[in-house]
Amino acid sequence: MKIFKNIALIGLLTITAYSCTDYVDYDPAENYEIVADIYFESSDDYEAAVVGTYDPLQWMYLNILIGDIASDNSFCGGESATDVVGLQEIDDMTHYASNDNLTSIWTWCYEGINRANYLEENKEKLEFDGKTALYGEVYFLRAYYYFELVKFFGDVPLFTEYRLTASDSGTLERSASSDVYSQIETDLLNAIDVLPTTVSQSGRVTKYAAQALLGKVYLYQDKFTESAEVLENVIGKYTLVSDYASQFLSSGENGTESVFEVQHSSASEWWDWGYTPQGTEGNYGIIHNGPRGFSGPTYASGWSFNVPTEDLYNSYDENDTRRDAAILDMEAFAEANDASYTEGYEHTGYYNHKYIPRAGESDAQTELNYGTNYRSIRYADVLLMAAEANNRGGVSDTKAQEYLNEVRRRAFGDTNHDITATGSNLTEAIWAERNFELAMEGHRFFDLVRTGKAADVIDGFEEGKHEVFPIPQDEIDISNLTQNDGY
Repeated sequence: MKIFKNIALIGLLTITAYSCTDYVDYDPAENYEIVADIYFESSDDYEAAVVGTYDPLQWMYLNILIGDIASDNSFCGGESATDVVGLQEIDDMTHYASNDNLTSIWTWCYEGINRANYLEENKEKLEFDGKTALYGEVYFLRAYYYFELVKFFGDVPLFTEYRLTASDSGTLERSASSDVYSQIETDLLNAIDVLPTTVSQSGRVTKYAAQALLGKVYLYQDKFTESAEVLENVIGKYTLVSDYASQFLSSGENGTESVFEVQHSSASEWWDWGYTPQGTEGNYGIIHNGPRGFSGPTYASGWSFNVPTEDLYNSYDENDTRRDAAILDMEAFAEANDASYTEGYEHTGYYNHKYIPRAGESDAQTELNYGTNYRSIRYADVLLMAAEANNRGGVSDTKAQEYLNEVRRRAFGDTNHDITATGSNLTEAIWAERNFELAMEGHRFFDLVRTGKAADVIDGFEEGKHEVFPIPQDEIDISNLTQNDGY
């Protein structure tokens, strides 16, 4: 059973009202009748509130799209150069503080944080069995949202004990990213202490998921020995699926390689075009990746965004099974299957095969209700992070090779492609492997930034500026936040 929100809870825990000016400020009493004074009276209330804190994970399709569109992996695409201007600007590295897509990322992450803090405010109201583990989920989720914010924006407002309300408008200040990372670490360590290793409901956070995310957080700060140590706890607790492509099919959801997976459903009867992506349980990102006007078997029409480049396709060894699993050669497919489609803007002939619309996998309002889960943390990612941490931290190149080659052996089906390099050559091999393994999953841009490679491969990337995105102009105007350099 997947974890989904209680629709009745939306009024209680929806933090951003579109009539409000400041995206971070929120007071439930301003908009809704149900507040904590008459809520949190039973363990079920706490459970429902935690489920509501998972909700913003379902909205973060832009975080994933931008992770590749901003990199060298893909072009923005779409119908034309003016189709979703914010994404076009990010693709061209001409984005500014007024970018609506970046504002949405800021908004949704802080909505998740405010929901977590709402639970923190009311933590002592009631004692019940399972409360400690439940709050482990809260701390993981808050860490997840702050990690997204610090990756995108660098220094951001940091608050953990309370929700922001209208009275906080104009009082916000940005905290140093090092302080934000410190809080993320604290939340994840607290989560690790109390979370179970297994759960009965798909999508719930486990101790291993928290350890995997903490290892990633350490890696982003170049804390390699700490990363290697915490990731070692996750090694061996999962297994790579034998068929790489199968894990991205509906039948492969929540499989043996899934460490943390954001749940979606096509079964929800509730959807609202005026409230996207919040107004659905579906994965709104999926429709962006499909070919326009498609007619044929297997797949369904989409909006032709996030189109992989020919360079990415050609970077794979022809014997690497991940190439065709990650990137669909639509021209070849159409010819072989008597299919047709319309070429979109910046057409390359390639589509994101991992998150492409597939026939029959949506319901009700088709564009909004694809049930495809987002594989946020896969075991292959854990192995490659552990390989990098062991190598760059001077811990063990032998272990680094072992973890790297476990991933490569699945990709090639043999040991003939094992890597025997050490030192900096091994580092480069691990970095290359990350893109072969994780291409089109939203990680590439941030990997390039954290490893100092972005300026070398991303057209228009300016060092000292584009490592982070601009703080939304609304926050500059209302809360007097400072802006990132260069914007």
